Amino acid sequence: MARILITGSSDGLGALAAQRLISQGHTVVLHARNAQRAKDAQSRCPGASAVLTADLSSIAETKRLAVEANALGRFDAVIHNAGIGYQEPYVTTADGIARVFAVNSLAPYILTCLMERPKRLVYISSGLHKSGDPSLRDLTWQQRGKRGWNSFQAYSDSKLHNIFLAFGVARRWKDVCSNALEPGWVATKMGGPSAPDDMEKAVETQVWLATGEDEKAKVTGRYWYHGKEKQCSAAARDQKKQDQFLEECRRISGVDLPA
Repeated sequence: MARILITGSSDGLGALAAQRLISQGHTVVLHARNAQRAKDAQSRCPGASAVLTADLSSIAETKRLAVEANALGRFDAVIHNAGIGYQEPYVTTADGIARVFAVNSLAPYILTCLMERPKRLVYISSGLHKSGDPSLRDLTWQQRGKRGWNSFQAYSDSKLHNIFLAFGVARRWKDVCSNALEPGWVATKMGGPSAPDDMEKAVETQVWLATGEDEKAKVTGRYWYHGKEKQCSAAARDQKKQDQFLEECRRISGVDLPA
């Protein structure tokens, strides 16, 4: 059985994946933004071994989460599920950057760098990554500010960033299976009740990439949708852009990706 950390697991796909993994006998550690959501997470997933609390919009709190996760021992898999949707107003964090970028893009990078290296990394992307801006200009939205804010663009950018991170790590860490997946437009709080996609397959794919023992699940640097490899955008495959994104995250966070 595996030990898995799932960020953003107080509700939605994160909680559903946790419930599935727990039912299969795996040891699951949950994550929530604050104390109230930690209670929600524990209530939805009573078999979880622990719930860690940290606001991923804060660089300092994200670093603390990595320390607390490491104190529990090395994980076999980390599912980077936490994310803010595409209707977020313009909000800056205590670090002076747009909250969507901080939570969706920068936090997974920091956790990846600072946590003990797991066997598997799963990053939740989206089909909207194809609308993401590969120029990587003004990642934090500090230059454009509130007047230039476009929540749909910021979200799409962040989902492209998730693939950059997954693929960039896959190229560097040959001993880790690092993959991105597209859950589809599913009926979560973010997706809305009328979302038409298959929630069951979205959950199954997360669980399979984190714990699957068949050879198909043990690949790296791939993009998945409902248990099948799917073509992502050409921009997402650009290794120079992957490297540029990793370097920008290093500059903004002050955290190096280990060799």
